[in-house]
Amino acid sequence: MTASQGRLAHANQLIDDEPTDPHGAPGTIGRLERLCTALTRSLPATGVGVSLLTEDHQGGGTVAASSAASRRLEELQFSLGEGPCIDAYTSRRPVLEPDLTTHGMRRWPGYARAACDHGVQAVFAFPLQVGAARVGALDVYRVEPGSLTADGLTQAVTFAEVAMGLLVDGQDGAPDGRTITDLDDALAYRLEVYQAQGMVMVDLGVTIDEAMARFRGHAYAEGRPVSDVARDIVAGRLRLKRDAP
Repeated sequence: MTASQGRLAHANQLIDDEPTDPHGAPGTIGRLERLCTALTRSLPATGVGVSLLTEDHQGGGTVAASSAASRRLEELQFSLGEGPCIDAYTSRRPVLEPDLTTHGMRRWPGYARAACDHGVQAVFAFPLQVGAARVGALDVYRVEPGSLTADGLTQAVTFAEVAMGLLVDGQDGAPDGRTITDLDDALAYRLEVYQAQGMVMVDLGVTIDEAMARFRGHAYAEGRPVSDVARDIVAGRLRLKRDAP
């Protein structure tokens, strides 16, 4: 067994040993959630999240997290349109920010401030990719500033590789090339986000990009996930207002 195979086997064993939440998600999503909690314990870290992204960064969303707080931190990036998860996906490289209060504020002024308000001081994002394919990122959060150790970085990269493998294996088993059922359920709001974006564009008479900016701004101001705001817009419970003339 090679060193890489040994690290992957150890990571999978830690995930296997993680208690199953009787109220948690089934299938691939459930294992991704156990992956997040296992990595949180192993590093240690404050929290871990896994998000999928699209090329335009507008249709992505969180599929698993170690806690509700970590899920909120993941969703902040989609509400604000910036953050380490998006940068790691775009650059195809790990994005390591050991101190959000200094350099982080320059990199992501909106996200860094919001993350600090949630008590997070450092964040590390690792792309989920294999070959030319990329699907998202794994994020690690810590309440204290400081870099991950060399061993911690290796663990995070290994867990990101395991997460990608779970997604690929699940997709390979899906009928007719469709997304596996539990991922379909977790990401159903992607279509709602696109639909809501189009509705805002028409209602406000703005461009599609401006519609998303308004959409995200409202979600952030209300402290709500983009997916929840999209659902209200599509259902007719919410209409964003035009700017005063």
